[in-house]
Amino acid sequence: MFRTTIVLTWTVLSTVFFGIISIFASFLDKTGNLPHRIARIWASAILCVSGINVKVKGLKNIDPSKPYIYMANHQSNFDIPVLLAYMPLQFRWLAKTELFKIPLFGLAMKRGGYIPIDRSDFRAAILSLKKAAETIRKGTSVVIFPEGTRSTDGQIRDFKKGGFIMAIDSQVPIVPVTIHGTRQIMPRTTLRIRPNDVLVEIKKPIPTANFTRRQKDKLMALVRKAICESFDKHKAGP
Repeated sequence: MFRTTIVLTWTVLSTVFFGIISIFASFLDKTGNLPHRIARIWASAILCVSGINVKVKGLKNIDPSKPYIYMANHQSNFDIPVLLAYMPLQFRWLAKTELFKIPLFGLAMKRGGYIPIDRSDFRAAILSLKKAAETIRKGTSVVIFPEGTRSTDGQIRDFKKGGFIMAIDSQVPIVPVTIHGTRQIMPRTTLRIRPNDVLVEIKKPIPTANFTRRQKDKLMALVRKAICESFDKHKAGP
């Protein structure tokens, strides 16, 4: 538990420190790019203190100059710093509104251009997704966890359909991303942190231009297949 105490203490202190810096940086850079770079430093620091090594596979599949919707499986709270630190490109988070209510952290996210999704009711959710689609069409890449929340048992949960409606509306390709190893670091059911190697696999983009809203289930199946095949293959071993 000593390591866990050190990491959690460092996470709180660094979040306050880098959060304040990000807020000030957002007044200097209205694009949100500078706050995002600061967030990457914050994430890298947390991973370093936690003793976590990360390897990224498949970066050649994407063009950092183009907008994408990155969809990743969600196994642990460590998925966020892993993606921030090791996805060497500009993107914004698509996150539930509750996260934006966290003192300082939420303000830093808002000032950094991250996009809140209000899931309090159907109408609010649809309006949030429309706003997100407009932002993406203008050239902003986003990251979303289509499961909506962390897995409790290590399996990939059912995907929510909202992100796929947003993707079809924006006509921006979806990039499936599979994260391996973060659940062993910190499962949803515990606060204990254990070092572990992590692999992030970036798959080839899946175009959305030929899909309509009525075909969202078909698009969702393609993305889920790409993520699950990688996830299951890694579990099975070499």
